[in-house]
Amino acid sequence: MQGLKDFLDEKVEKYNQPGFITLDPISIPHRFSKKEDIEISGFFAAILAWGQRKTIINKCIELFHLMDNSPHDFLLNHQETDLKTFLKFKHRTFNDVDTLYFIHFLTWFYRNHNSLEEAFLLGQNNQLDAMESILARFHQFFFSLPDSPGRTKKHIATPARKAACKRINMYLRWMVRSDEKGVDFGLWKKISPSQLICPCDLHVDRVGRKLGLISRKQTDWLTALELTQKLREFDPEDPVKYDFALFGLGIEEKY
Repeated sequence: MQGLKDFLDEKVEKYNQPGFITLDPISIPHRFSKKEDIEISGFFAAILAWGQRKTIINKCIELFHLMDNSPHDFLLNHQETDLKTFLKFKHRTFNDVDTLYFIHFLTWFYRNHNSLEEAFLLGQNNQLDAMESILARFHQFFFSLPDSPGRTKKHIATPARKAACKRINMYLRWMVRSDEKGVDFGLWKKISPSQLICPCDLHVDRVGRKLGLISRKQTDWLTALELTQKLREFDPEDPVKYDFALFGLGIEEKY
């Protein structure tokens, strides 16, 4: 296992660099400097992150242009008439109904709270395996407003439905992980990097299997846990840094 750890550490060093940002959806929150704008834009960028990375980035640019590139200010101060422009926004199966509910929830939330981190602390128990309850409680909370559309629930995964929760785990990596490389933001301090679960996307899944880090046939929540548990053997304090290695091997090196 030491050989594999050394190999992956080398790849982390290669891909956990500012040059990684430009072509990745994480480039969207990097366009902002205000904490709330980073949280909001990062949340949308992660949720919309399926399909080609270039398309994802372009759709996010389009979305935030509709918010005058000040998402937090828009949420706090928009009028009902300002929402009409979002009726034309669509990315794959994420449509105007979904967009308007996301805006509705985030508007309500930020008018009552300072940071989206608070929404992820409802299930926090400070145990190593807390992420299952963190994500399940977040999903319940996000759709707790009276008029939440049933169709929109599919856009935020939950372990309660056995989903691998790739996009929301990626978002938490962005917000929680902190190092000197400057890719992840490390804005949130009440969730530990050791609690994070590795985002199990197509590339990470394939490379993880090839390296013997995943044995389960399907890709679901238990698969994400299995992968993360293996990565904790390499670095128990920051296992999800290996997301850089696995993703980089998959998409850049076609490993």
